Formats: sequence, C-alpha cells, structure tokens
Amino acid sequence: MLRHEFHPGKLVLGLFLLIAAIAYAGDAGGIWETPWFVAFPLLLAGLLLGGAAAAVSYGIRGRPIARAADGSSRRTAGRSADSSTDA
Repeated sequence: MLRHEFHPGKLVLGLFLLIAAIAYAGDAGGIWETPWFVAFPLLLAGLLLGGAAAAVSYGIRGRPIARAADGSSRRTAGRSADSSTDA
C-alpha cells in the first residue's frame, strides 16, 4: 500500500529544478560555462509542464478529497466506540 499519492506535476517540476541545479553546479565547478539566463527557460518549462501533468492527473483521478472521505468512512466503520477513547 502506498503511503501517499503520486503527484506527477511535482515530479516534473523537480526534474527541471534538478537540471537547472546541475547546470549551475557544472558552471561553478568549471566543467562548462552556463549563462545566467538559462534558469528562466528551464524553470518556466518546468512550471508549465508540471502544471500540465498535474491537470492531466487531476482529470484522470478526480478530486482527492472525495476519495479520502470515502476511504475514511470505510476505515472508521470497523472500529468500536471503546477503542477510540483513551481512559
């Protein structure tokens, strides 16, 4: 069972942030020369593609609150009243 939901928008944005960080780390290490304005297109592309991935994921899965409400009612239905209170 998964501990949390998979969020592809965050994954895509994280990959683009990682690419920007690697580009500037290579520049700082003297491996290659990275112009200062490279981060803007990378971050903009990451935000746009991450937003598109999140929108597609939302369209496929639906609202997470509706699923959580359904899941919580099934989990609490099996509990007894005595186990929910601490004496």
